[in-house]
Amino acid sequence: MTGDDQVTIRVVVVDDHQLFRRGVIGILQATADIDVVGEGVDGTEAIELVERLQPDVLIMDLSMPKMTGLEATQRIHAVNPQLKILILTVNEEERSLFDAIKQGAQGYVIKTIDPEELVHAVHRVQLGEAVVPGNLALRILSDMAQPKQVSVGEGCVEPLTTREVEVLRELGTGAANKDIAKRLYISENTVRNHVRNILDKLHMSNRVEAATYAVREGLMRD
Repeated sequence: MTGDDQVTIRVVVVDDHQLFRRGVIGILQATADIDVVGEGVDGTEAIELVERLQPDVLIMDLSMPKMTGLEATQRIHAVNPQLKILILTVNEEERSLFDAIKQGAQGYVIKTIDPEELVHAVHRVQLGEAVVPGNLALRILSDMAQPKQVSVGEGCVEPLTTREVEVLRELGTGAANKDIAKRLYISENTVRNHVRNILDKLHMSNRVEAATYAVREGLMRD
């Protein structure tokens, strides 16, 4: 603990470039409520570190030797879907970046990101929020959208309430909880509860899946 009600976020950083990796670690370690508990150089080490250290957030590069960040994301998310994975990338147009998000990554940050924005991104993913630059959110979600696998009208999915549909529509814009709360005139805690109910009802593991669903189902056009 770092305060009366502040929980330390345990982070693992994996990147094959030592200078950059150490820079990220230095930024995070200077933050009172973040503790970097491990570091690695490739996807195989990421898997081992996650299994051994059980961090809250994994920050990982995509392009690494032995095993890429994409393959590591697939394997880690399959056995530990609650872990928040934040991808580091030098190119936001990279195809594997979109694939990593579809495979369970919570979002991504560009390697040129400002230090304070990196810290903010870690806090957001820890809260279960998707971290995708606002101006790119809809384009990425639209790109990810595939022919629907489930529908609110099918028996395997519990119908959403009117308020949950409103929150789901906001998720489709890539909005953070605090922004959704302001737009809908409700508290952030209420937003978190609605998001949790939406994920449960749609049988989804994270906000990115729910946002993609909102785009795919045409909620953004309403």
